Amino acid sequence: MDQFNEDLGLRVPNHVAIILDGNGRWAKAHHVPRNIGHSAGSKAVEQICEDAYHLGIKYLTVYAFSTENWKRSSEEVSALMLLLRNYLKDCIKRATSNNMRVLVIGDKSGLAADIVATIEQLEEMTAKNTGLTFTIALNYGGRDELRRAMVDMAKQVQEGKLKPEEITEEMISNHLDTKLLPDPDLLIRTSGEERLSNFLPWQLCYTEFYFPTVLWPDFDKNELIKAIEKYNARERRFGGRKEE
Repeated sequence: MDQFNEDLGLRVPNHVAIILDGNGRWAKAHHVPRNIGHSAGSKAVEQICEDAYHLGIKYLTVYAFSTENWKRSSEEVSALMLLLRNYLKDCIKRATSNNMRVLVIGDKSGLAADIVATIEQLEEMTAKNTGLTFTIALNYGGRDELRRAMVDMAKQVQEGKLKPEEITEEMISNHLDTKLLPDPDLLIRTSGEERLSNFLPWQLCYTEFYFPTVLWPDFDKNELIKAIEKYNARERRFGGRKEE
């Protein structure tokens, strides 16, 4: 449920999802290597977590690395994995001091063993934190998530634990990586691109979309407030009709 922020005079969405787009273009515009752009983007994530919490957002989910990102050059992927290792380790300290719960969604079997170990430690150490729930999508693809859920339910059917006609939308949702999260109220994709890129296709059915042109490393609290203002201008009917 949305929270009303009296200082802003706005309804603040309960769950905001963000596709972090534009690190490479930011680097090019600043005449620096792409890894510097990714590093700047990482810093922006740290700050936006704090800003989201203070604005009253309860859940923040970011698309950090997709199943398709492995197609990038080996040099860029290696740099991203190094950045990820450092970010996750630092995140343990920041999450503890900020009372932030951290979850990671995606196919962890495709990640290096040391990264998986750090993720498990991060999730375990922050499990009881009661502030912002920050979810990172790593090696995540929406279609792959649905495939894995279908495989899991098919096994239950095969074992006689589930009948096909018993499968409901709620059951499917409970087999997804996001089973602990409410569906996003607002999706933000920075850099002006207007597509989902395989991000949360099931969960975004009734989500409001916002596509600012700002590149992700430049996305700050003021930009987040602009997004919330746009969100407030929308009327969410969830398939119902507007009352005359």
